[in-house]
Amino acid sequence: MEAAQAERRGAPARLPLATVGREWLRIGVLGFGGPPVHIAMLRRRLVEERHWLEVEEFEAAIAACNLLPGPASTQLAIYCAYRLAGRRGALVGGLAFIVPAVVIVTALSVVFLAHTSPRWVRGAGDGAGAAVAPVACAAALALLAPSWKRAVAAGGDRRARWAVYALLGVVSGALLGPYLVLVLVGCGLAELAMERRAAGGLRLSAHPLPALLWVAFKVGALSYGGGFVIIPLMQDDAVHVYHWMTSGQFLNAVALGQVSPGPVVATVAAVGYAAHGVLGSAVASVVAFAPSFVFVLIGGSRFQRLRQWPAAGAFLDGAGPAAIGAIMGAAIPLALALRHGWQYGVLAAAAVALLGARRGVVPTLLAAGLVGVVVALAGGAV
Repeated sequence: MEAAQAERRGAPARLPLATVGREWLRIGVLGFGGPPVHIAMLRRRLVEERHWLEVEEFEAAIAACNLLPGPASTQLAIYCAYRLAGRRGALVGGLAFIVPAVVIVTALSVVFLAHTSPRWVRGAGDGAGAAVAPVACAAALALLAPSWKRAVAAGGDRRARWAVYALLGVVSGALLGPYLVLVLVGCGLAELAMERRAAGGLRLSAHPLPALLWVAFKVGALSYGGGFVIIPLMQDDAVHVYHWMTSGQFLNAVALGQVSPGPVVATVAAVGYAAHGVLGSAVASVVAFAPSFVFVLIGGSRFQRLRQWPAAGAFLDGAGPAAIGAIMGAAIPLALALRHGWQYGVLAAAAVALLGARRGVVPTLLAAGLVGVVVALAGGAV
């Protein structure tokens, strides 16, 4: 209760670092299912069971993190640790939440991205990879309804602009590859300009990196709309520009990120491994997650004001729909990357399971991987 009382006074409470490490590691290890699961676990543990945070504070933190680029659930985990144990707590809690996913994805990459892996392993990767496009569609649809609801509530011509941003995102996610980030930022700035004009003027305060560092930085600092935005941000660079991996291997990488616990952005570890081995995995992970720590450590005390800053909200009103569209658009090249006829059957079954029957992502991917194993053992093409 001491932590909750400190919260009400507006100062970060001081949980022991060992407690933060233990609780956040638990979520990082058991958090299968992506951001919605992570947020639910944080809420249940910190608000409902331990009473370390008030529900209003937690909801405000979610809103503030959604205004930032990068992985929102990761930033929420870091911010909650910051509020309860200060800057050192943010580092301990954030690392405890992130590191298990990075280690697991890297270890799985060693097996599934190897060129000489056994047939059953290749079959499992091909099966799970075939289900990735429907997973991307399901992720976009889950984000679509609340985003559209905000546009409708805003009134005026916001619905028309929302549709334009989303359409631009679909086309960009399918076709533009590494230039998608320019569309996301452009849509955000366009909406900011529209809101500024309508409001009579919102006030704004005011050695090239190696390829892998740039790709990882885009994932961590320039992505809006949730973890799945990393797919269109990384796919073209990893497969077509730098040739670190084949289209099939990229599908495997996305599947590995989905079936592992912890943040979905840990998928970047698989891309880093394909580019430069274990060292590349570590470097890409550090660069991708570093912005989340920087945002919280430098700006954590201003998160409440960020939530109420009109310029930030206006920018997200433009970038958010474009990001959702980009996730949907990314499903097109993901589906076109399939190489074997049986994979399209898996894709169709996964689409029915995810979009029709509302099954979970992890069980669907595991079932698709099992189908791939059966096909491989039966002598099918893998």
